[in-house]
Amino acid sequence: MAYTRELSFIYRDPTKIIFGENAVDNVGAEVDELGGTKALIVTDEGIVKTGLVERLEKALGDRCAGIFDQCTQDSGVHIVEKGYEFAKGKGVDILVSIGGGSVIDTAKGMAILLKEGGKLSDYSGFQLLERPITPHIVIPTTTGTGSEVTYAAVIKDHTAKTKLLFCDTYLIPNVAILDPTVVAGLPPKLTASTGMDALCHAIEAIHSLQREPIADALALHAIRLIMTNLPRCVEKGDDLVARGQMQIAATLAGIAFSNAQVGMVHALAHTVGGKYGVPHGIANAILLPHCIMYNLGECPDRYAMVAEAMGARKAGMSDMEAGEAAANAIWKLTKKMGLPQRLRDVGVPEDGLEECAEAALYDGSIVYNPKTIIDSQETLEVYKKAW
Repeated sequence: MAYTRELSFIYRDPTKIIFGENAVDNVGAEVDELGGTKALIVTDEGIVKTGLVERLEKALGDRCAGIFDQCTQDSGVHIVEKGYEFAKGKGVDILVSIGGGSVIDTAKGMAILLKEGGKLSDYSGFQLLERPITPHIVIPTTTGTGSEVTYAAVIKDHTAKTKLLFCDTYLIPNVAILDPTVVAGLPPKLTASTGMDALCHAIEAIHSLQREPIADALALHAIRLIMTNLPRCVEKGDDLVARGQMQIAATLAGIAFSNAQVGMVHALAHTVGGKYGVPHGIANAILLPHCIMYNLGECPDRYAMVAEAMGARKAGMSDMEAGEAAANAIWKLTKKMGLPQRLRDVGVPEDGLEECAEAALYDGSIVYNPKTIIDSQETLEVYKKAW
């Protein structure tokens, strides 16, 4: 790899991370450390049925002020506001979210409103908060979003059919509890799609315009862990070693992209997710290799690093050839895991691509893409190839 002089950068990672089998059973001590006395469990009805919420209630004891289980797959503004009213009525002073990215993002939105009040949409954007919000402990039940350590939340306005992006360092959770026993029952397809979300976070952190060496190190190791452990988790979900390694990988990737940012893949995925309900991990998995090929000429050395971490670079390959090998390895991986390969397969109509291409230009993620995009024809071409 060629010598490069690093530009100035800032690295931030304030979350306390606790890893280990049955670590969730010690959540009460974390509530105490944060000064909480009335903890609200934020989750969804599916998680309640697994018995995990009952386990969490037991661990919290008399610190538990109640359960809000109305979160949905696409976290919505109306759900956040409903949860806020419920929490306010209980006098809640700390949130404990247990679930996937939508549950965690719902809790992040609730944490804003519990501190600031008003309308959630008032805080959509970048660095609009002026003080710490309600403390938040996260127990992720999927291994992909990295939301347990990120400064971002994506919450859908179901009326406008758009996704609102909230980015603020005060949104970063106080504690993340990574417990392999919590994710052991994750179904294969959800394991695969959320795992691809983590892979996308790591790769986009590597190629981002805001990339930096600490994030590089985290992202590259996340890629190695994902390539080794994700197929194993899909094939044998009760393998707690592989599950734990995927939890660590998703968290590493989350920290990496929180510092380095993401890019075109997320901009395009957010758009089709908002307009056509494509699950985020699935959208990322479909779009990632196409975006790599689009960006390849701009930063071949970066994708060569990705290929090396994936084990896809062969002796004698140029950086350009290695980048292509990385894209091909992603296609092979998603096909092996049974994920959709095209946007047409997940309900995106061909006549909707132009509107999506235009809307994607206004997604905040796109400004960090290594190749500058100012014309919707460029995003349209990528959408067409992915369709």
